Amino acid sequence: MVRVSAGILVYRRTTGVPEVLLVHPGGPFWKNKDDGAWTIPKGEVAEGEEPLATACREFTEEIGQAVPAGPFAPLQSIRQRGGKVVHAWAVEGDLDAAAIVSSTFRMEWPPKSGKFVAFPEVDRAGFFDLAAAREKINAAQVAFLDELEESLRGKG
Repeated sequence: MVRVSAGILVYRRTTGVPEVLLVHPGGPFWKNKDDGAWTIPKGEVAEGEEPLATACREFTEEIGQAVPAGPFAPLQSIRQRGGKVVHAWAVEGDLDAAAIVSSTFRMEWPPKSGKFVAFPEVDRAGFFDLAAAREKINAAQVAFLDELEESLRGKG
């Protein structure tokens, strides 16, 4: 069965240059990974749930802040290397990336220790110009940045 996620790509133009909000996954597996590890805020779509509703819920859970009001522009879905399909929507907005409060998950750590530790789903967030974002983001999600850039070019 194919796993499906949905997320929100927030962008802003505070300096006239588009910047996008990316998040870094929390937990020990991601601790020392940077380039290629960041992602849009996203999460798995539950059976029967609308993908945009999932995207908005996951954004709030991972960021701890409200999703910008919209309008939401659908982006072309992508398939990540592991096979997961990700649906995304772009929305213009701004927020304090340094003030995120992420929900947590529990996992056995260290492995086979019998100890369960809570980790934030997202350990940090930041706004990046499109060139820097292309370095930071999961390679498959670069397509979201390309589509956003093309769309913004059309808006002048």
